[in-house]
Amino acid sequence: MNPQETGKAYDEITHLWERKVFNAANGIEQHKRALAFVKNRGMALDVGCGCTGRFIELLQTEGFAPEGIDISAKMITLAKKRHPDITFHHQDICLWESQEQYDFITAWDSIWHIPLEKQKDVLTRLVKRLNRGGVLIFSFGGTDGPSEHRNNTMGPEMYYSTLGIAGFLKLTLSLDCTCRHLEYDQHPELHAYLIIQKN
Repeated sequence: MNPQETGKAYDEITHLWERKVFNAANGIEQHKRALAFVKNRGMALDVGCGCTGRFIELLQTEGFAPEGIDISAKMITLAKKRHPDITFHHQDICLWESQEQYDFITAWDSIWHIPLEKQKDVLTRLVKRLNRGGVLIFSFGGTDGPSEHRNNTMGPEMYYSTLGIAGFLKLTLSLDCTCRHLEYDQHPELHAYLIIQKN
């Protein structure tokens, strides 16, 4: 399943995030934990921003100038309606090139959809876009080693991949970053997240 197929799948299910029952607090406390490590309040990037705008609004409140990027055209359309003054990019994060440097990047429940063989490259390029001292938070499948699978829990079939705990920690060190926090925040589910800071 390529990223374009993932985008089309998300186009079909934007209603799941527009429902009143959607938990808008999902990921907020984790992001506040990550933001506590950030010294500078410049530009920020929300990878796989979706349509709720909850991280965009948090970043604005914290003094950042945020941008969003998503592979789903419909998600981007809805995001622009909600926040018309914010820059949103309808792009594949595996291919996207930016000249901007960011003090904070979030990839919450998003980059786990990219192909397993592209995980290292995407994380490497995201860290490259961080300023020194910048922070990246991302969620992933908390397996012991590399893994990939598909399921249709949300409706359309979705692809997921992860380097696993050891793989992401090894990559963090190789990118001259420090691990600030690692947590299984939905235990016993294998939903994990990392907060890393560029040295």
